[in-house]
Amino acid sequence: MVEELLLEGCKQNDSSAQQELYNKYSPRMLSVCYRYAKTREDAEDMLQEGFIKVFTQIHQFESRGSLEGWILRIMVHTCINHLKKNKRFNESIDLLHAENIGIREDYIPSTLQAKQVVESIRSLPIGYRTVLNLYAIEGYSHKEISSMLDIEESTSRSQYTRAKSLLESILIKRNILTRPLTVKNWFSPVKVK
Repeated sequence: MVEELLLEGCKQNDSSAQQELYNKYSPRMLSVCYRYAKTREDAEDMLQEGFIKVFTQIHQFESRGSLEGWILRIMVHTCINHLKKNKRFNESIDLLHAENIGIREDYIPSTLQAKQVVESIRSLPIGYRTVLNLYAIEGYSHKEISSMLDIEESTSRSQYTRAKSLLESILIKRNILTRPLTVKNWFSPVKVK
């Protein structure tokens, strides 16, 4: 189906259009959910909850920007709400010694396998992982993150700094990275519009 027809079918609660939309976007959205979840089951729960929101709110999509970007925003917010509801994020915020971590200029070699990086990110404490995902991967500003997570903007910045430092250590320990990172902004946020 052409995306406009697919969208109209979903707005009419057509189950075949909903299934097709789900089939088209669920693999990418599951990978988004997986970055925030502790387990695959949690990611699948987030995905299902997110698509329920997509289908109940589809009439609000005004065709400004891409449908995929709109769905992505719903998924990210669903993941954040899931973490907050289960109190996993707030329990993991640890600012102890955050001011002692220096921000390094960094570089990740182009040969680095994406799967290894994702698994390394997933090994971070959930607070660090959440802020890293929101800022570096989803492209939200620290101000937006602070609003989404009900934390101070400075907390978001500290969590991001701490996450980058810890991720670098993990990558070095796993022999994915052989030296400290040296090029500025090794994550360049890109927001899907």
